[in-house]
Amino acid sequence: MRVQGGAASVAACVLIGGAAGCAGVQSALDPGGDEAATVARLFWTMTAGALVIWAGVVALGWYYGRPHEEAPSPRRDRWLILGSGVVFPVTVLTALLAYGLWMLPPLVSRAPEGSLTVEVVGEQWWWRVRYLDATGAPLVELANEIRLPVGEPVQFRLSSDNVIHSFWIPSLGGKMDMIPGRTTYLTLHPTRVGTFAGACAEYCGTAHGYMRFMVDVMDPAAFDGWLAGQRQVAVEPQTPETQRGRDVLRRAGCGACHTVRGTSADGLIGPDLTHVGSRMSLGAAGLSTDAATLERWVSAPERLKPGVHMPAFQMMGSDDIRALAAYLERLE
Repeated sequence: MRVQGGAASVAACVLIGGAAGCAGVQSALDPGGDEAATVARLFWTMTAGALVIWAGVVALGWYYGRPHEEAPSPRRDRWLILGSGVVFPVTVLTALLAYGLWMLPPLVSRAPEGSLTVEVVGEQWWWRVRYLDATGAPLVELANEIRLPVGEPVQFRLSSDNVIHSFWIPSLGGKMDMIPGRTTYLTLHPTRVGTFAGACAEYCGTAHGYMRFMVDVMDPAAFDGWLAGQRQVAVEPQTPETQRGRDVLRRAGCGACHTVRGTSADGLIGPDLTHVGSRMSLGAAGLSTDAATLERWVSAPERLKPGVHMPAFQMMGSDDIRALAAYLERLE
């Protein structure tokens, strides 16, 4: 009885774990876009086909495993083996292959002319995100987060200048490799408002496990308002502490790597910080953007995200770091 109870417990855990894996912000089986729905449909169809083949093999094994009173029939056995072991699986697998190839063209086609275009560059180890205008010029630049309008196709332009990364938002669509020296394209069509998680699906080095990002699918009107706000320059500091933080940013040389539009900071190496306070996360979807976390990040980023290419600023006084964190938090 204990063995049976243990087996039942294991089966229950497997079923519960499997069910939990079918939902959530990073599940390919909980689609929030047309492309993800196609991938999920293909998965369930392939699963059904595999179960049919499995059932056929089990039935054949059961038939030959039970006792038979009649004399063996080589002719019958030969046809059963050929039919169940060759014709049946080949027919099912061929049908599944044809079905998969039929579904493929919409997944690799480009978005219609005039669609929103987002350029994503895989860095070590974070994501540089640029929204482009009709001419291909960047409108705004973000880091580690993407916002999209629901119900509209989006054209992603993907590239990398270091190693191979793989761009993947499981709930919105399939993955696409980002290969140094090449530009690849991925079309997504979000169909549901919500927040989804993305990740790098190709091992890319030290901080691969920390290379995540968030996607916020919004109503079109809310998206237009957000994009208009992102195009504005950084807000002017209003308090003595944030004014001091702005001065610290200039004095400490942060502008050599980071851009804060509306100030003298115009670095191109690191993430654009113009509206960093309004972002959903810090450090590639690993940290919050509150002042306390920003203070810890500036002091010792390597402790929060191993492998980050950013020096620690422990030589700065605690008051300066606190003021800088307060300034960054209010860059909304």
